[in-house]
Amino acid sequence: MVFKHQHFHETSAEVEAEFPPGATLEGAVSDALASAGGVDASDVAVIARSSEVTLIGTVQLESEIARAEEVALNVAGVTTVRNELRFNRPM
Repeated sequence: MVFKHQHFHETSAEVEAEFPPGATLEGAVSDALASAGGVDASDVAVIARSSEVTLIGTVQLESEIARAEEVALNVAGVTTVRNELRFNRPM
């Protein structure tokens, strides 16, 4: 069996981006939420599209909703935050 180097029309294959651009921003916002005080983001998902970030999930206190949005807006590269967080009311 003969193995050839990967070529596409006589040019070497190139990796343009190891991670999609949104994944890097999602990771940065998730890290900021995890390390920020005043918010338990263990049930919060972050979705990034361009420079817009959407926060989805639940928090324990109503005050954490605004705090999560504030933290996300302070991450470099974020211009808009769609905050779809809800809080769990104690029964």
